Amino acid sequence: MSNETFNEVSEILKHITENPSVPRNIRRAADESFNTLNDESEDPTVRASAVIIKLDEISNDPNIPVHARTLIWEILSKLEAITA
Repeated sequence: MSNETFNEVSEILKHITENPSVPRNIRRAADESFNTLNDESEDPTVRASAVIIKLDEISNDPNIPVHARTLIWEILSKLEAITA
């Protein structure tokens, strides 16, 4: 379950990172989240929690475009299902 979810979330994060209409700080946070999520040395629950914390912070950024905010909320929803 978590590997499939991590793959889906990784694809969404990659999409955000490669989108030039998203501000640089949001792309940077998405890239850091991607790296955290794919760090196999940590427990999957710990990785999911770390990404949730980081993305929750940037989801409140007033400069984030609506489409990116929606994608981040989708990621948060998927990852919260793992940590619950």
